[in-house]
Amino acid sequence: MPADLLDFSDPSFLADPYAAFAAQRARAPLAWHEGLQAFVATSHEQASAVLRERRLGRIFVPRGPEAEWETFNWLHADSILDSEPPKHTRLRRLVAGAFGRGHVQRLAPRIEQLATQLLDEATDGSAPFDVIASYAEPLPVLVIAELLGFPDVDQHLLRPWSQAIVKMYEVERTPEQESAARAASRDFAAYISELASERMRAPGPDLLTDLVQVRDGSEKLSQRELIATAVLLLNAGHEASVNGFGNGLHSWLAAGPPGPVDPGDDAGIAALVEEFLRHDSPLQLFDRTATADLEIGGIPIAAGQRAVALLGAANRDPAVFAEPDRFDPHREPNNHLAFGLGIHFCLGAPLARLEMQIATRVLLTRFPRLALAHASRRPTFVLRGFDRLVLSPG
Repeated sequence: MPADLLDFSDPSFLADPYAAFAAQRARAPLAWHEGLQAFVATSHEQASAVLRERRLGRIFVPRGPEAEWETFNWLHADSILDSEPPKHTRLRRLVAGAFGRGHVQRLAPRIEQLATQLLDEATDGSAPFDVIASYAEPLPVLVIAELLGFPDVDQHLLRPWSQAIVKMYEVERTPEQESAARAASRDFAAYISELASERMRAPGPDLLTDLVQVRDGSEKLSQRELIATAVLLLNAGHEASVNGFGNGLHSWLAAGPPGPVDPGDDAGIAALVEEFLRHDSPLQLFDRTATADLEIGGIPIAAGQRAVALLGAANRDPAVFAEPDRFDPHREPNNHLAFGLGIHFCLGAPLARLEMQIATRVLLTRFPRLALAHASRRPTFVLRGFDRLVLSPG
């Protein structure tokens, strides 16, 4: 049975896909979608199977002509996200080794300081403010810049580069967006290459230095792998934090006056953030390609065919989540798939969670009576988020 209830070109679907997800899930939780040319999984069980199945690979298909897309292509082909074992195993081991040197933990006080400064600049406490532009967007960029050791003077370059590149992950794109993605890939890669060369000459206390120096026996990151890793950390890391925070905050406030959440209760804040991630997932689609003939849920998938896990649909599956459309800040358990599963589970998930928890705690400590004033959603599907989210401090 086809997945014809999902129209990725329909603005009303992009605005709120969850009713269509539910209808498609009830009809066929794994079905062929003609527009995507892929099987789509809308249940938690089938999406989990797509993410875990080792015969489904993350296979990057280079774009052409090669002369125009060269940098964009190798930024993906040499990244953890778009590689499979044994290359993926080596890259993940090396990058996890660099990450494991306490970089995430050391950032907590700095994230709190940055969040406080951004709120100081956003509002005097009486005027409404756009929490996306003044808080949710700049915070993760500043954190990733701090993590990798980008000079302060260059940090304004990062968000535009990232936004241009991630437009390529959407179902619909324009020639202008493709041109911008190629240019941003070249500029971003050249910048990281120069900065990495500086770290080789003069090491610092940052993650980029550790990525330059990391070794596992005779193994190390190549120059391209190092650059691809740094670009991926910014692109994936800040998009998850910005959109997860903005989407979740909107869901919570749009449900009516929010229930009490004590900003001093670490467990309560953590549970709230997990519901942010589940209820309106920042990443909606993760696709893989069959490397051999296989079956999922009795549906045959031939080698070379694609299978797509619709993460937002899986996270609203009533078979796993009671009253899945209701935002429950105290939901327990909360086995959402916002960060994926299997070998491609998001390596930056601990950092994204830390950022979102601190950002939420600082915001609620400062403004315990927040109210939603205006919201404007981006017309995108894969990376779901808001252009503007204006809040009244209360």
